[in-house]
Amino acid sequence: MDAQTQTTPTLAAVRSSVMGLKGWKRAAVAIGAGGLSALAFAPFYASPVLFLTLPVFVWLIDASSSWRRAASAGWLFGFGYFFFNLFWVGEAFLVEADKFAWMLPFAVTLLPAGMALFWAAAAATARCFWREGIARVFVFAIALAVFEWLRGHILTGFPWDLVGYALAYPLPLMQSASLFGAYGLTAIAAFVFPAPLVIMADRRRRLSLADFARASAVALVPIAALYGYGAWRLTAPQTFVPGVKMRIVQPSVPQREKWMAAFQRRIFDDHVALSLANPKGEKDSLAGITHLIWPEAAMPFFPLETPEALDILATMLPPGTTLITGAIRHDPPLGPDRRLLPTTRTLNSILVLNERAQVDDIYDKIKLVPFGEYVPLESALSVIGIEKLTHGHGAFAAGPSPRRLMKIPGLPPVLGLICYEALFPGEIVAGKARPGVIINVTNDGWFGETTGPYQHFLQSRVRAVEEGVPLIRAANNGISAVVDSYGRVLQTLGLDVRGVMDSALPAALPATVYSRVGDWMLVLVLAVFLASAAFFGKIRH
Repeated sequence: MDAQTQTTPTLAAVRSSVMGLKGWKRAAVAIGAGGLSALAFAPFYASPVLFLTLPVFVWLIDASSSWRRAASAGWLFGFGYFFFNLFWVGEAFLVEADKFAWMLPFAVTLLPAGMALFWAAAAATARCFWREGIARVFVFAIALAVFEWLRGHILTGFPWDLVGYALAYPLPLMQSASLFGAYGLTAIAAFVFPAPLVIMADRRRRLSLADFARASAVALVPIAALYGYGAWRLTAPQTFVPGVKMRIVQPSVPQREKWMAAFQRRIFDDHVALSLANPKGEKDSLAGITHLIWPEAAMPFFPLETPEALDILATMLPPGTTLITGAIRHDPPLGPDRRLLPTTRTLNSILVLNERAQVDDIYDKIKLVPFGEYVPLESALSVIGIEKLTHGHGAFAAGPSPRRLMKIPGLPPVLGLICYEALFPGEIVAGKARPGVIINVTNDGWFGETTGPYQHFLQSRVRAVEEGVPLIRAANNGISAVVDSYGRVLQTLGLDVRGVMDSALPAALPATVYSRVGDWMLVLVLAVFLASAAFFGKIRH
């Protein structure tokens, strides 16, 4: 053998080192690599980090002698990934620290631990079908994508920071969501990011420039193709719906004050005052505004049972102006005696109020936040002091399914989404009727100045691209925005900014590929990967 072949390639040595890890060192590397992967998402957008971290995941499976050992590696990597992606959940338990702070350690560890079970299952499944060479990267991508899809659907589903969102920035890359959706992009990302280093580390000789180029091309060519498609798509001109001028209000109410009775009137008056002035702060009494949009649960009381508030709204709204606001309500409304009946339901809703403050339409939230709006197994967990974080006792009820489109005067058909309902790819539109705009009201005030609101906003933007429909987002303390059908942010109010935006309504696009076929695009990608795994697996043997 010559000197060149006797030299151990550096990457092969790294792979051997990772595979040789035992005990706490193996756990630390797995959790650390998973945690570093969180840098791929908002607000950091450092997706190239996955070129370094996901190969570690593959090598940990390489070193696993059984599916149980692989599951252990997958859980450790997943725990690190979800811990650093979801640490912001702990902020919600500090809003009323005297009541909920004791639950914080459990929240910031148990949620990532539960989410990591999906990655443990993905690793175990992949290990059962493991192959040599590049074939195993296809197997890895298939398994991870399938279990990421399951994570978004089992029980109520929680598809936060799917791996595919690493391919949703910059904006040209985001356009591929119109073809593949977030789940399809997850499969692609789970292949292209680990592939180059895995291929290079498999070499038994020193890498030549040609070896490096071929291995890099496995990732760079698909990414360049996605980017090129997106750049071409973004050359389309911006168009707007005629006759619509919206005002979006972001009051930035501190969450600690939101549900205190002493602040209710001040918060309501603040919404009214903000609404009556333009973005420069000049009072215009809503002149020329066709639609006024307030965030989730904007009024910290039940407005439909508060005649004084409705009278003020009727005075505020000029002829031809519609208020679209997040609100809590009772169904049926409480009578003068304010007595709750056994059949009374509490709903998190979007109300559409005309110039007389009369209800034109209502949307009731379908996807409720566990422990935020209801407590799973409430009768059992209440015994140990666990209750929901949001105001009041008792659970919110879910609205009727499937979700229907709202009819709002002056607007195309409206898809109403409340808070994290915007997370669910392929599920936000039900039936054949196509929306012309998504109105998403939310209150990210629970999560403070953390990564959570930025991640939430990015995922909401991807829904606009998937469906080819503009997104109007009204948040209590940010991030409020007007987003067009290509995911372009036309206007925005940042985190903790108090103010308003006036904007026209961007037009919707013709139905995208993803809006027509949904997650069948994921099935197509998985079928291609399965065929590729079989092909390259035979070559290796």
